[in-house]
Amino acid sequence: MIDVDDVAVAFGDVGVLEGVDLAVDRGEFVGLVGPNGAGKTTLLRSINGVVDADAGSVRLDGDPVTGLGTRAVSRRVATVPQDTHLGFAFSAEAVVEMGRTPHRSRLEWTADSEPVAEAMARTETSHLADRAVDDLSGGERQRVLVARALAQDAPALLLDEPTASLDINHQVRVLDLARDLAADGHAVLAAIHDLDLAARFCDRLAMLHDGVIAAAGTPEAVLESERLAEAFGTETVLQTNPVTGAPTVSAVDREESRGAAVHVAGHGEVAARVLGVLWQAGFDASVGVVPAGDVAASAARRLAQPVVTTEAFSAPDSATVDRAAAHLEAADVCLRVNDGPLPVGDGVRPPVVDVAVEDRDAVSRSDVVEAVVAGLERRQVPADD
Repeated sequence: MIDVDDVAVAFGDVGVLEGVDLAVDRGEFVGLVGPNGAGKTTLLRSINGVVDADAGSVRLDGDPVTGLGTRAVSRRVATVPQDTHLGFAFSAEAVVEMGRTPHRSRLEWTADSEPVAEAMARTETSHLADRAVDDLSGGERQRVLVARALAQDAPALLLDEPTASLDINHQVRVLDLARDLAADGHAVLAAIHDLDLAARFCDRLAMLHDGVIAAAGTPEAVLESERLAEAFGTETVLQTNPVTGAPTVSAVDREESRGAAVHVAGHGEVAARVLGVLWQAGFDASVGVVPAGDVAASAARRLAQPVVTTEAFSAPDSATVDRAAAHLEAADVCLRVNDGPLPVGDGVRPPVVDVAVEDRDAVSRSDVVEAVVAGLERRQVPADD
């Protein structure tokens, strides 16, 4: 339905898009993600014909958008813009009715109320019908513009930051609606700044960075820590939402590497929290041996830190213990959490500092860092002292 082929757009000497390829089929909800200024809005505007591409092509149902008139484009693709401001104080119903314009001739003024009423009902804006759009909140105007796009009855729908002005309740409802439209056979492309919402509702994501599609695929494939760090300039931790099953992204402020490795001997939520504190404080960390389904193992994997696991309710075999012992012996310090067992190896064990904490909420970042520093100081003391 929507085919973007090697599209480049520049404004004067400033390149915005360069060699962008993207396809959105009917029945698909694709999320366009990326940092501010990456070119998401420009890409949407090149698809609906508002911005002409300097190179490459955009096709709607196989036809180049440059060869279609404005009305023809509007019959194929509807757009919900980021800017909700309207120049005149139309009623909300009149704004939604504007969505029917592409389906009317210049001389046709007959009522076309059924699609308008249906669109307002689906967006929960029927009660706003007689109110002037200037008197509506930003979120209410956003929903009215979504209704206008629905009334347009185009097979493709473009949404530019559709949840930016909405409260949590209506964010979910608008994206649920977009997903339903895709399920009904529409091709839906939405620029979404909230990565969690994009991952939850979209079939695929396309990450736009520095004017190019840096990655495209399933949310799990696109939302990868190193890629997010490069695009957004911040460290992130990926988790799985236990309710929705979708990836969630948490931005964290990680300190520069301290050049020291810490092995954590322990399991459970306290050990998982200690691992997180160590990672944020700039330490390389490892953990093991822990049960495969333990939260400490999950935390280590999310942080891309080494972990040695064994099957739940079973003692680790000698090879597993040896792997954990190797991590322990390579570390500068070992933090033993709540008397966690130490893997026994043949090498020299680093200083062991005990961390006794009742629950994860009692884990103090300063206490963990001080424990590591104390261990490092002990390691620097000559053995014969």
